[in-house]
Amino acid sequence: MLSGCGGNRLDLYEGTTPTADLQDYFNGPVKAWGLVQDWRGRVVQRFDVEMVGSWEGNVGTLREKFVYYDGKTQERVWTIRKLADNQYEGTASDIIGTASGATDGSAVRWNYVMDLPVDDTTYRLTFDDWMWVMNDGVLINRSYLKKFGITVSELTIFMQKQ
Repeated sequence: MLSGCGGNRLDLYEGTTPTADLQDYFNGPVKAWGLVQDWRGRVVQRFDVEMVGSWEGNVGTLREKFVYYDGKTQERVWTIRKLADNQYEGTASDIIGTASGATDGSAVRWNYVMDLPVDDTTYRLTFDDWMWVMNDGVLINRSYLKKFGITVSELTIFMQKQ
């Protein structure tokens, strides 16, 4: 009975399809729409994202441009390295250290730390990113933003390969 309380694990998605292939999915343009919810479930931010990915061997570059519904914009450039089958690492200028990622079946999981500015304060948060590849070039991303191990916010992004 206790094994059912263990939460989400990447190996639960072994053998599921369509298979998550980061080098394929994030190669070329991707359009996305997202929202951020606070700890109460209230939507506190909505945004659109234009992404373009490219790969040279096992090293990829993913350029993201966020346009928030309140008029703010943000850009991020990820460098993603495939380390071994299903294992990745990533860096970006606003990521603390190195992000670690892995795939299994249709699922992708990323973990990283980011300093997130909100109004006049900056919060250091841990991101627990889960993505699932769907049919028709769609990828759904659920991120759990944590402070001291407690989820303080959730992020949902719907992506579609163009």
